[in-house]
Amino acid sequence: MDIDFLDTAYTCMKKSVHTKEYAYFVGRLRLAREEAGLTQVQVAKKLQRPQSHISNVESGQQRVDIIELKRFAKIYAKDMSYFIK
Repeated sequence: MDIDFLDTAYTCMKKSVHTKEYAYFVGRLRLAREEAGLTQVQVAKKLQRPQSHISNVESGQQRVDIIELKRFAKIYAKDMSYFIK
């Protein structure tokens, strides 16, 4: 993953309560979705959530718990360790 992308994600979230590590995490979520060839709308349908939820997660505005992370990992065909630095 491009370090500039992570720095940009962190800069965008500076006013939030999230850490640089969380910015990395949400960056990996977005990258995994893109690598899977899925749109936010498609993921939202699979999770039975609104598209705005996926957008909020990817922008760091909404936290993800471990259960939801498992669901994302399954949808993206990734091991959970993929999302953690």
